[in-house]
Amino acid sequence: MKFLTADGRKLTYRKLGSGPVLVCHPGGPGFSSSYFADLAGLFERFTLVMLNPRGTGGSDRPSDPRAYQIDDYVADVEELRQHLGVERMLLLGHSHGSVVAQAYATQHPDHVQRLVLASALARFGPEQEAAMREGMDKRSGQPWYPDAVAALEEEQEGKFTTDQELANIFFREFPLYFARYGEAEAGYADSLRTETINADTLLLFNRDIFNTFDLRDQLPKITAPTLVITGEDDFICGPVCAAEISTAIRGAKEVIVGDSGHMTFIEQPQAFHDEVADFLES
Repeated sequence: MKFLTADGRKLTYRKLGSGPVLVCHPGGPGFSSSYFADLAGLFERFTLVMLNPRGTGGSDRPSDPRAYQIDDYVADVEELRQHLGVERMLLLGHSHGSVVAQAYATQHPDHVQRLVLASALARFGPEQEAAMREGMDKRSGQPWYPDAVAALEEEQEGKFTTDQELANIFFREFPLYFARYGEAEAGYADSLRTETINADTLLLFNRDIFNTFDLRDQLPKITAPTLVITGEDDFICGPVCAAEISTAIRGAKEVIVGDSGHMTFIEQPQAFHDEVADFLES
C-alpha cells in the first residue's frame, strides 16, 4: 500500500489482518516493517498497518539527507493517520519506532487511543549505557561475542557510508539483540538479509541524535493509556529504560518479558501477543 505526503513523497506500508487498526512503527532507524513479520500473530485480532518509514521498504528517501529527525518521523505518522482517515488510533512503536511513538503521543495526544512502547527508550544516558554494558557482558561467553561487539562499535562510531556496508555490520552484531541466539534466531536473521537498510538515517542518528535526545520532560504530556513492554535481557532497551518511561507516564503499565532480548515478538511471541492484545482490547 502507498500514498503521497503533502510534500509529494511516497510512503508505503504493509496492511495485514482484520479488526481495529493498529499502526506500527519499526525501529533502526533505517529498517522497513519487514522485520515485524506478522508481529506475533496480532493480525488475528487487529488490522496491522505497518509503516515503512521514509527511505525504507519502497518509501521515498527525503531530498534533504538530514531530514531524518525525530520530528520528521512524527510528521510522517500524522500523514499516515490522515491518509487512513482514523481520528484516534492504536499506536505501537518498537525500538527507534518507540521514540517516534512517544514523540507523536506528546505532540498529538488527541489522536492516540492507546499506546504500546515495545523495547523502548526515552534517552541514552549514563544509566542506559551501564545497563547496556552489563547486558553485553552476559553474552561474553558466546563464540560470536567478540565480532558482534566489534561490529556494534563500528556501527555506533559510524564506520560505514553505504547501505551494504551497514548491512554487513548489522548482521554481525545482530546476535546481541537476542537473549539466546540459536538456529531459529539465525534463520530469522537470514530471512532479513534481502532487506535494504538505510545507512543515511542511522548514520545521522548515531552521530547527532543518539547521545543527545531526551524525551523525559515531554512524557507527562502523554494522556493515552500506555503499555511499556520489553525483554528482561534486552541489552539496549531493557528494564532500566522501561522503568524510566513507565514512571513518567501517568498510569502506564510496565511488562518485562522473561527469557527475551530486544526482539520480544520473535523470541516470546505468545507472551508478546497476549500482553499487547489484552492491553489494546481492555
